[in-house]
Amino acid sequence: MTANDHYQAELISHLLAIDSPEAMDAALADLLTPAEYQEISKRLQIFKLLREGVPHRKIAETLGVGIATVSRGSRALATLHASTPLPSSQASSRNDAP
Repeated sequence: MTANDHYQAELISHLLAIDSPEAMDAALADLLTPAEYQEISKRLQIFKLLREGVPHRKIAETLGVGIATVSRGSRALATLHASTPLPSSQASSRNDAP
């Protein structure tokens, strides 16, 4: 295990130990700059909008990000779907889509 792997494992353990939305917000605010926190939040919104079938250009315009960022999110989401099932709440809403 490399040092970076170890650091990432510690980060994951730290975040998983957080037990409330308020504590998670505080932890993320402590770990990240405001710009990093905003960027991560936007990336999560990219995943959400992609799952909803929103076109890439519309996502880029809505969130104020580049089309390359949306395309990267789309590739990451495809990889995520191939390797990890969606949580049950997301899977059921995805199956309910027309």
